[in-house]
Amino acid sequence: MKADVVIVGAGTAGAAVALQCARRGLRAIVLERRKLERAGAHWHNGVPGWSFDAAGIARPVHPELVAANHPFHLVAGWGPTRVVVTDHDVLEVDMARLVARLQGDARAAGAVLVDDVRVSGCDGGHLDTSAGPFDARWIVDASGLGGVGLLPTEPVAREDICTATQRVYAVSDVPAAEAWFRERGVTPGDTLCHASVAGGFSIINVRLHGDELAILTGTIPSGDIPSGRALLEDFVAALPWLGEKRSGGSSPIPLRRPYDVLASDRVALIGDAACQVFAAHGSGISAQLVASRVLAEALADGSGPLGYQRRWQRQWGGLFAAYDLFRRFSETLDADDLARLMRAGVMCPDTVADGMAQRWPRLGPARLAGVARGAARDPRAVVQLVPVIARMGLARALFAVYPRDLEHLPRWQRAVARMLGP
Repeated sequence: MKADVVIVGAGTAGAAVALQCARRGLRAIVLERRKLERAGAHWHNGVPGWSFDAAGIARPVHPELVAANHPFHLVAGWGPTRVVVTDHDVLEVDMARLVARLQGDARAAGAVLVDDVRVSGCDGGHLDTSAGPFDARWIVDASGLGGVGLLPTEPVAREDICTATQRVYAVSDVPAAEAWFRERGVTPGDTLCHASVAGGFSIINVRLHGDELAILTGTIPSGDIPSGRALLEDFVAALPWLGEKRSGGSSPIPLRRPYDVLASDRVALIGDAACQVFAAHGSGISAQLVASRVLAEALADGSGPLGYQRRWQRQWGGLFAAYDLFRRFSETLDADDLARLMRAGVMCPDTVADGMAQRWPRLGPARLAGVARGAARDPRAVVQLVPVIARMGLARALFAVYPRDLEHLPRWQRAVARMLGP
Protein backbone atom coordinates (compact mmCIF):
# COMPACT_ATOMS: atom_id res chain seq x y z
CA MET A 1 0.00 0.00 0.00
CA LYS A 2 1.32 3.47 -0.88
CA ALA A 3 0.90 6.85 0.82
CA ASP A 4 2.60 10.21 1.18
CA VAL A 5 3.26 9.50 4.85
CA VAL A 6 2.98 6.35 6.95
CA ILE A 7 2.74 6.93 10.70
CA VAL A 8 3.61 4.18 13.17
CA GLY A 9 1.50 4.55 16.31
CA ALA A 10 -2.07 5.85 16.71
CA GLY A 11 -1.80 7.47 20.15
CA THR A 12 -1.91 11.23 20.71
CA ALA A 13 1.18 11.97 18.62
CA GLY A 14 0.41 9.61 15.74
CA ALA A 15 -3.27 10.51 15.48
CA ALA A 16 -2.45 14.23 15.64
CA VAL A 17 0.14 13.90 12.85
CA ALA A 18 -2.35 11.98 10.70
CA LEU A 19 -4.96 14.69 11.22
CA GLN A 20 -2.52 17.51 10.44
CA CYS A 21 -1.18 15.78 7.33
CA ALA A 22 -4.63 14.89 5.99
CA ARG A 23 -5.79 18.48 6.49
CA ARG A 24 -2.94 19.57 4.21
CA GLY A 25 -3.86 17.17 1.43
CA LEU A 26 -1.29 14.47 2.19
CA ARG A 27 -2.30 10.81 1.94
CA ALA A 28 -1.69 9.50 5.44
CA ILE A 29 -1.82 5.93 6.76
CA VAL A 30 -1.54 5.13 10.47
CA LEU A 31 -0.41 1.69 11.67
CA GLU A 32 -1.19 0.70 15.27
CA ARG A 33 -0.01 -2.55 16.85
CA ARG A 34 -2.99 -2.65 19.26
CA LYS A 35 -6.68 -2.09 18.70
CA LEU A 36 -7.24 1.57 17.88
CA GLU A 37 -9.37 2.09 21.00
CA ARG A 38 -6.41 0.91 23.14
CA ALA A 39 -3.83 3.21 21.54
CA GLY A 40 -2.20 5.94 23.59
CA ALA A 41 -2.61 6.85 27.24
CA HIS A 42 -5.76 5.95 29.14
CA TRP A 43 -5.64 8.34 32.05
CA HIS A 44 -6.26 11.97 32.91
CA ASN A 45 -3.49 14.41 32.03
CA GLY A 46 -2.89 18.13 32.50
CA VAL A 47 -2.45 19.87 29.13
CA PRO A 48 -1.88 23.64 28.71
CA GLY A 49 -4.77 25.08 26.77
CA TRP A 50 -2.49 27.15 24.52
CA SER A 51 -1.04 23.97 22.98
CA PHE A 52 -4.41 23.07 21.42
CA ASP A 53 -4.59 26.58 19.97
CA ALA A 54 -1.00 26.43 18.67
CA ALA A 55 -1.71 23.07 17.02
CA GLY A 56 -4.95 24.30 15.44
CA ILE A 57 -6.91 21.62 17.29
CA ALA A 58 -10.12 22.48 19.12
CA ARG A 59 -9.88 22.60 22.89
CA PRO A 60 -11.58 19.70 24.66
CA VAL A 61 -15.08 20.00 26.07
CA HIS A 62 -16.97 17.80 28.53
CA PRO A 63 -16.70 14.83 28.92
CA GLU A 64 -13.21 14.88 27.36
CA LEU A 65 -12.49 17.97 29.47
CA VAL A 66 -12.52 16.81 33.08
CA ALA A 67 -11.67 20.14 34.75
CA ALA A 68 -10.17 23.55 34.02
CA ASN A 69 -8.53 26.38 35.97
CA HIS A 70 -9.00 24.82 39.41
CA PRO A 71 -6.50 25.96 42.09
CA PHE A 72 -3.30 23.95 42.30
CA HIS A 73 -1.59 23.40 45.68
CA LEU A 74 2.09 22.44 45.45
CA VAL A 75 3.21 21.18 48.85
CA ALA A 76 6.78 20.52 49.95
CA GLY A 77 6.72 16.90 51.06
CA TRP A 78 3.80 16.34 53.40
CA GLY A 79 3.57 20.02 54.36
CA PRO A 80 2.80 22.52 55.66
CA THR A 81 4.81 24.79 53.30
CA ARG A 82 3.08 25.25 49.97
CA VAL A 83 2.57 27.43 46.91
CA VAL A 84 -0.96 27.87 45.56
CA VAL A 85 -1.58 28.71 41.89
CA THR A 86 -5.07 30.12 41.37
CA ASP A 87 -4.77 31.39 37.79
CA HIS A 88 -3.60 28.99 35.09
CA ASP A 89 -4.71 27.52 31.76
CA VAL A 90 -3.92 23.86 32.38
CA LEU A 91 -6.80 21.61 31.33
CA GLU A 92 -7.38 18.20 32.90
CA VAL A 93 -8.08 15.97 29.91
CA ASP A 94 -9.37 12.42 29.57
CA MET A 95 -6.66 11.08 27.29
CA ALA A 96 -8.62 8.11 25.96
CA ARG A 97 -11.33 10.50 24.75
CA LEU A 98 -8.77 12.90 23.27
CA VAL A 99 -7.06 10.10 21.33
CA ALA A 100 -10.45 8.86 20.09
CA ARG A 101 -11.32 12.39 18.91
CA LEU A 102 -8.01 12.82 17.10
CA GLN A 103 -8.40 9.44 15.43
CA GLY A 104 -11.95 10.24 14.35
CA ASP A 105 -11.00 13.68 13.03
CA ALA A 106 -8.02 12.20 11.16
CA ARG A 107 -10.24 9.60 9.53
CA ALA A 108 -12.83 12.25 8.62
CA ALA A 109 -10.06 14.33 7.01
CA GLY A 110 -9.07 11.38 4.82
CA ALA A 111 -6.42 9.47 6.78
CA VAL A 112 -6.52 5.68 6.90
CA LEU A 113 -6.06 4.02 10.30
CA VAL A 114 -5.17 0.33 10.51
CA ASP A 115 -4.85 -1.61 13.76
CA ASP A 116 -3.32 -4.96 14.76
CA VAL A 117 -0.26 -4.25 12.62
CA ARG A 118 3.32 -4.85 13.71
CA VAL A 119 6.27 -3.25 11.94
CA SER A 120 9.21 -5.60 11.41
CA GLY A 121 11.59 -3.51 9.32
CA CYS A 122 12.25 -0.22 7.58
CA ASP A 123 14.36 0.51 4.50
CA GLY A 124 14.10 4.11 3.33
CA GLY A 125 10.44 4.68 2.63
CA HIS A 126 9.57 0.98 2.72
CA LEU A 127 8.03 -0.66 5.77
CA ASP A 128 7.72 -4.39 6.27
CA THR A 129 4.74 -5.21 8.46
CA SER A 130 2.51 -8.08 9.53
CA ALA A 131 -0.11 -6.66 7.14
CA GLY A 132 2.23 -6.60 4.18
CA PRO A 133 4.51 -3.90 2.75
CA PHE A 134 3.80 -0.18 2.95
CA ASP A 135 5.62 2.42 0.88
CA ALA A 136 5.65 6.14 1.52
CA ARG A 137 7.58 9.26 0.76
CA TRP A 138 8.01 9.78 4.51
CA ILE A 139 7.66 7.65 7.63
CA VAL A 140 6.85 8.99 11.09
CA ASP A 141 7.77 7.06 14.22
CA ALA A 142 5.16 7.86 16.87
CA SER A 143 5.49 4.48 18.58
CA GLY A 144 6.65 5.83 21.94
CA LEU A 145 9.58 5.07 24.21
CA GLY A 146 11.22 1.82 23.20
CA GLY A 147 8.98 1.53 20.16
CA VAL A 148 9.87 0.31 16.69
CA GLY A 149 13.12 2.32 16.49
CA LEU A 150 12.98 3.56 12.90
CA LEU A 151 15.97 5.86 13.51
CA PRO A 152 19.05 4.86 15.50
CA THR A 153 18.94 6.60 18.88
CA GLU A 154 20.81 6.21 22.13
CA PRO A 155 18.86 4.39 24.83
CA VAL A 156 17.41 6.57 27.58
CA ALA A 157 19.39 6.07 30.78
CA ARG A 158 17.52 4.49 33.69
CA GLU A 159 18.12 7.61 35.79
CA ASP A 160 16.20 9.60 33.16
CA ILE A 161 13.07 7.42 33.14
CA CYS A 162 10.08 8.34 35.31
CA THR A 163 7.68 5.57 36.30
CA ALA A 164 4.26 7.21 36.30
CA THR A 165 0.94 5.75 37.39
CA GLN A 166 -2.47 7.41 37.20
CA ARG A 167 -5.75 5.97 38.41
CA VAL A 168 -9.29 7.19 38.91
CA TYR A 169 -11.18 5.61 41.80
CA ALA A 170 -14.81 5.68 42.87
CA VAL A 171 -15.30 7.34 46.24
CA SER A 172 -17.44 5.29 48.59
CA ASP A 173 -17.81 8.05 51.22
CA VAL A 174 -17.80 11.50 49.62
CA PRO A 175 -18.20 13.49 52.90
CA ALA A 176 -15.17 11.67 54.34
CA ALA A 177 -13.16 12.42 51.20
CA GLU A 178 -14.14 16.09 51.32
CA ALA A 179 -13.17 16.25 54.99
CA TRP A 180 -9.78 14.69 54.14
CA PHE A 181 -9.05 17.51 51.69
CA ARG A 182 -10.27 20.25 54.03
CA GLU A 183 -8.03 18.93 56.79
CA ARG A 184 -5.14 19.61 54.42
CA GLY A 185 -6.27 23.13 53.61
CA VAL A 186 -7.66 22.27 50.19
CA THR A 187 -11.15 22.92 48.86
CA PRO A 188 -12.59 19.73 47.33
CA GLY A 189 -12.13 20.03 43.57
CA ASP A 190 -8.70 21.69 43.83
CA THR A 191 -5.53 19.77 43.00
CA LEU A 192 -3.24 18.79 45.86
CA CYS A 193 0.29 17.89 44.76
CA HIS A 194 2.79 16.60 47.33
CA ALA A 195 6.28 16.99 45.85
CA SER A 196 9.50 15.31 46.91
CA VAL A 197 7.59 12.86 49.10
CA ALA A 198 10.20 10.16 48.50
CA GLY A 199 13.10 12.50 47.80
CA GLY A 200 14.28 13.87 44.48
CA PHE A 201 11.79 13.60 41.63
CA SER A 202 8.67 12.16 43.27
CA ILE A 203 5.07 13.39 43.48
CA ILE A 204 1.61 12.38 44.60
CA ASN A 205 -1.03 14.47 42.84
CA VAL A 206 -4.69 14.06 43.89
CA ARG A 207 -7.99 15.73 43.03
CA LEU A 208 -11.57 15.01 44.06
CA HIS A 209 -14.26 15.61 41.45
CA GLY A 210 -17.73 14.56 42.47
CA ASP A 211 -17.65 10.91 43.51
CA GLU A 212 -14.27 10.19 41.89
CA LEU A 213 -10.69 10.65 43.05
CA ALA A 214 -7.90 11.02 40.48
CA ILE A 215 -4.41 10.12 41.67
CA LEU A 216 -1.18 10.61 39.74
CA THR A 217 2.20 9.50 41.03
CA GLY A 218 5.63 9.63 39.48
CA THR A 219 9.17 8.81 40.58
CA ILE A 220 12.58 8.00 39.20
CA PRO A 221 13.15 4.77 41.13
CA SER A 222 16.58 4.22 42.64
CA GLY A 223 17.82 3.05 45.99
CA ASP A 224 15.12 3.85 48.54
CA ILE A 225 12.89 5.66 46.03
CA PRO A 226 9.97 3.37 45.05
CA SER A 227 8.26 3.17 41.68
CA GLY A 228 5.31 5.40 40.91
CA ARG A 229 2.99 2.40 41.15
CA ALA A 230 4.31 1.37 44.58
CA LEU A 231 3.98 4.96 45.81
CA LEU A 232 0.36 5.08 44.62
CA GLU A 233 -0.59 1.75 46.13
CA ASP A 234 0.86 2.68 49.53
CA PHE A 235 -1.02 5.99 49.41
CA VAL A 236 -4.31 4.38 48.40
CA ALA A 237 -4.06 1.81 51.19
CA ALA A 238 -4.37 4.64 53.72
CA LEU A 239 -7.64 6.00 52.26
CA PRO A 240 -10.54 3.98 53.67
CA TRP A 241 -13.15 6.00 51.76
CA LEU A 242 -11.98 4.84 48.32
CA GLY A 243 -14.00 2.37 46.26
CA GLU A 244 -13.16 0.46 43.08
CA LYS A 245 -10.71 1.55 40.41
CA ARG A 246 -12.50 2.97 37.36
CA SER A 247 -9.65 3.73 34.97
CA GLY A 248 -5.95 4.37 34.78
CA GLY A 249 -2.62 3.03 33.67
CA SER A 250 1.15 3.12 34.09
CA SER A 251 3.92 4.11 31.75
CA PRO A 252 7.66 4.78 31.68
CA ILE A 253 8.31 8.37 30.61
CA PRO A 254 11.64 9.68 29.24
CA LEU A 255 12.77 12.80 31.08
CA ARG A 256 15.95 13.68 29.23
CA ARG A 257 16.06 16.57 26.78
CA PRO A 258 14.81 15.78 23.25
CA TYR A 259 17.20 13.90 21.02
CA ASP A 260 19.58 16.15 19.08
CA VAL A 261 18.60 14.28 15.89
CA LEU A 262 14.86 13.93 15.27
CA ALA A 263 14.90 13.03 11.58
CA SER A 264 16.60 11.78 8.46
CA ASP A 265 15.60 12.68 4.92
CA ARG A 266 12.82 10.03 5.02
CA VAL A 267 12.00 9.39 8.70
CA ALA A 268 10.86 11.65 11.56
CA LEU A 269 10.53 10.97 15.28
CA ILE A 270 7.78 12.55 17.37
CA GLY A 271 6.54 12.33 20.95
CA ASP A 272 8.16 9.92 23.38
CA ALA A 273 10.07 8.33 20.49
CA ALA A 274 11.84 11.70 20.17
CA CYS A 275 11.97 12.31 23.95
CA GLN A 276 9.76 15.38 23.43
CA VAL A 277 8.66 15.46 27.06
CA PHE A 278 8.56 18.44 29.40
CA ALA A 279 11.01 17.00 31.89
CA ALA A 280 10.12 19.22 34.86
CA HIS A 281 6.90 17.27 35.39
CA GLY A 282 6.96 14.53 32.77
CA SER A 283 4.13 15.54 30.42
CA GLY A 284 4.54 15.10 26.67
CA ILE A 285 1.01 15.76 25.36
CA SER A 286 1.53 19.46 24.70
CA ALA A 287 4.74 18.78 22.80
CA GLN A 288 3.05 16.09 20.73
CA LEU A 289 0.22 18.40 19.68
CA VAL A 290 2.53 21.26 18.74
CA ALA A 291 5.11 19.03 17.03
CA SER A 292 2.39 17.39 14.94
CA ARG A 293 1.64 20.70 13.27
CA VAL A 294 5.31 21.62 12.80
CA LEU A 295 5.94 18.22 11.20
CA ALA A 296 2.90 18.28 8.91
CA GLU A 297 3.68 21.80 7.73
CA ALA A 298 7.27 20.82 6.91
CA LEU A 299 6.11 17.77 4.95
CA ALA A 300 3.44 19.73 3.10
CA ASP A 301 5.72 22.61 2.08
CA GLY A 302 8.50 20.32 0.89
CA SER A 303 10.95 20.98 3.73
CA GLY A 304 10.58 17.35 4.74
CA PRO A 305 11.58 15.68 8.00
CA LEU A 306 14.84 17.64 8.20
CA GLY A 307 12.92 20.89 7.95
CA TYR A 308 10.71 19.72 10.82
CA GLN A 309 13.80 18.88 12.86
CA ARG A 310 15.34 22.31 12.39
CA ARG A 311 12.11 24.24 13.04
CA TRP A 312 11.14 22.29 16.16
CA GLN A 313 14.61 22.40 17.69
CA ARG A 314 14.99 26.13 17.10
CA GLN A 315 11.56 27.04 18.42
CA TRP A 316 11.06 24.48 21.20
CA GLY A 317 14.26 22.53 21.79
CA GLY A 318 15.78 25.15 24.06
CA LEU A 319 12.70 25.27 26.30
CA PHE A 320 12.66 21.51 26.77
CA ALA A 321 16.42 21.30 27.29
CA ALA A 322 16.27 24.12 29.84
CA TYR A 323 13.56 22.50 31.92
CA ASP A 324 15.47 19.23 31.80
CA LEU A 325 18.29 21.09 33.53
CA PHE A 326 15.79 22.24 36.15
CA ARG A 327 14.53 18.66 36.53
CA ARG A 328 18.06 17.46 37.23
CA PHE A 329 18.46 20.21 39.82
CA SER A 330 15.14 19.27 41.45
CA GLU A 331 16.40 15.72 41.95
CA THR A 332 19.03 17.07 44.34
CA LEU A 333 16.36 18.63 46.58
CA ASP A 334 14.55 17.03 49.47
CA ALA A 335 11.29 18.33 50.93
CA ASP A 336 13.13 20.70 53.30
CA ASP A 337 15.09 22.22 50.39
CA LEU A 338 11.88 22.69 48.44
CA ALA A 339 10.21 24.34 51.44
CA ARG A 340 13.16 26.73 51.76
CA LEU A 341 12.77 27.83 48.13
CA MET A 342 9.07 28.42 48.72
CA ARG A 343 9.57 30.42 51.91
CA ALA A 344 12.23 32.53 50.23
CA GLY A 345 9.75 33.39 47.48
CA VAL A 346 12.03 31.95 44.81
CA MET A 347 9.48 29.25 44.03
CA CYS A 348 6.34 31.37 43.93
CA PRO A 349 2.91 31.01 42.27
CA ASP A 350 4.15 32.65 39.04
CA THR A 351 7.18 30.36 38.83
CA VAL A 352 5.07 27.26 39.38
CA ALA A 353 2.45 28.49 36.90
CA ASP A 354 5.12 28.97 34.22
CA GLY A 355 6.27 25.39 34.70
CA MET A 356 2.70 24.08 34.62
CA ALA A 357 2.08 26.00 31.39
CA GLN A 358 5.38 24.79 29.84
CA ARG A 359 6.66 28.25 29.05
CA TRP A 360 9.79 30.26 29.76
CA PRO A 361 9.93 31.78 33.26
CA ARG A 362 8.75 35.35 33.16
CA LEU A 363 11.43 37.57 34.76
CA GLY A 364 9.82 41.01 34.91
CA PRO A 365 10.68 43.71 37.48
CA ALA A 366 8.22 42.39 40.08
CA ARG A 367 9.61 38.84 39.81
CA LEU A 368 13.23 40.04 40.04
CA ALA A 369 12.35 42.16 43.05
CA GLY A 370 10.84 39.08 44.68
CA VAL A 371 14.01 37.11 44.00
CA ALA A 372 16.07 39.91 45.54
CA ARG A 373 13.93 39.83 48.68
CA GLY A 374 14.30 36.06 48.76
CA ALA A 375 18.06 36.41 48.53
CA ALA A 376 18.03 38.72 51.51
CA ARG A 377 15.95 36.26 53.55
CA ASP A 378 17.76 33.11 52.50
CA PRO A 379 20.88 33.65 50.35
CA ARG A 380 21.53 29.92 50.09
CA ALA A 381 18.20 29.31 48.36
CA VAL A 382 19.00 31.79 45.61
CA VAL A 383 22.65 30.79 45.27
CA GLN A 384 21.53 27.22 44.56
CA LEU A 385 19.46 28.38 41.61
CA VAL A 386 21.80 30.91 39.97
CA PRO A 387 23.92 28.41 37.99
CA VAL A 388 20.79 26.49 36.94
CA ILE A 389 19.12 29.64 35.62
CA ALA A 390 22.31 30.61 33.78
CA ARG A 391 22.51 27.22 32.06
CA MET A 392 18.79 27.38 31.19
CA GLY A 393 19.50 30.64 29.36
CA LEU A 394 22.44 29.01 27.63
CA ALA A 395 20.20 26.17 26.45
CA ARG A 396 17.86 28.69 24.86
CA ALA A 397 20.75 30.32 22.99
CA LEU A 398 22.24 27.04 21.80
CA PHE A 399 19.01 25.63 20.39
CA ALA A 400 18.14 28.93 18.71
CA VAL A 401 21.12 28.33 16.41
CA TYR A 402 20.44 24.65 15.67
CA PRO A 403 22.42 24.20 12.44
CA ARG A 404 20.80 24.49 9.04
CA ASP A 405 23.64 22.59 7.43
CA LEU A 406 23.91 19.06 8.84
CA GLU A 407 27.67 19.18 8.29
CA HIS A 408 27.81 21.51 11.29
CA LEU A 409 25.62 19.29 13.50
CA PRO A 410 28.46 17.30 15.15
CA ARG A 411 30.16 20.52 16.27
CA TRP A 412 26.87 21.84 17.65
CA GLN A 413 26.27 18.55 19.48
CA ARG A 414 29.70 18.72 21.08
CA ALA A 415 28.99 22.25 22.29
CA VAL A 416 25.63 21.20 23.74
CA ALA A 417 27.13 18.19 25.52
CA ARG A 418 29.99 20.31 26.90
CA MET A 419 27.78 23.13 28.18
CA LEU A 420 24.58 21.30 29.18
CA GLY A 421 25.80 17.78 29.89
CA PRO A 422 24.95 14.50 28.16
